[in-house]
Amino acid sequence: MITIRDTIANRIPGEGVRVSGYTWVDAREITRDDIARLEEEYRISAELLADVMDLDEQARIEKEDEYVALIVRLPAFADDSHGINQYCVPLGIVMFKDTIITICQSDSVILEDFARNRFRQYPVDTQEGFVISLMGRAAMVFIRLLKYLNRQKNLVEEELHRSVKNDELIQLLSIQKSLVYFTTSLATNEVLLEKLQKSPLFKVQNEEEREFLEDVIIDNKQAIEMANIYSSILTGTMDAFASVISNNLSIIMRRLTVISIAFMFPTFLVGYYGMNLDLPFQNNRWMMIWVFVISLVAAVGSTIILSDHRAKRKMKKEASTSRQRREKRRNSNRRRGLAKED
Repeated sequence: MITIRDTIANRIPGEGVRVSGYTWVDAREITRDDIARLEEEYRISAELLADVMDLDEQARIEKEDEYVALIVRLPAFADDSHGINQYCVPLGIVMFKDTIITICQSDSVILEDFARNRFRQYPVDTQEGFVISLMGRAAMVFIRLLKYLNRQKNLVEEELHRSVKNDELIQLLSIQKSLVYFTTSLATNEVLLEKLQKSPLFKVQNEEEREFLEDVIIDNKQAIEMANIYSSILTGTMDAFASVISNNLSIIMRRLTVISIAFMFPTFLVGYYGMNLDLPFQNNRWMMIWVFVISLVAAVGSTIILSDHRAKRKMKKEASTSRQRREKRRNSNRRRGLAKED
């Protein structure tokens, strides 16, 4: 859908719309008809439009005959079976002399904020200021979404502490994937911002825009640091939970092994007296009860021998003994210090 909007520079609350400035053409959720219109009416190259439609396209700036084109990475949202998934989409910005065109294959909260005039005092009097404002707003949204992902990670960790399930692990993987998208997009935006400071294709008009561009670079670097930190923490968390799952599996397998070995002795005894041969005490009417009793004692005894309760009690006893020794040593040192003071 292509919408021709009044330039933001002309919007003054209470004064209506002025005539000076530039025109903003907002193209979002574009279709094939929209692409054909952009090619025919605005003479935008098909290669640039194809790059904008590519989700993996990197941020850059380039010069054509009639316009200057930029590609910026913006955060986006998608619903899946595990909730809202964050990813990034390229935003094409085409700067003509009196017109600026933004092209995005999906909707964006950043463009919607500018369309509804929901932004703070950004320098949008010029096309360059409008581009810087878009990237500044994108950096703030990145930071907000990174904090949201970190809160989601903490909630999933709490669920994993109570019970380890596949759903929570899949949610952590989804968060990790979003962090990778954010880190890559922020890194490419950082390269573009540094080029904008030096490129002759992008001329900052005044000191306010120059200072705001520096602030945007700082915010973008902050977002990169946050994404790297959250990604490192999430990687460590995934490794820790993988170790916990592996340890729990080892404990379960050990218990099953103990149970199977414990029941091996009564199984042997019952199988021995179940043979169709002459066996000792086979005519004793109490022999069946003795077989059950001996089997029960063998099962309980082998379970006690093979279990790790004795080792745990021994470790607790050793820990208690070492603690008592430390307390005695501490008390003796305290007495010596008091004696020296006297």
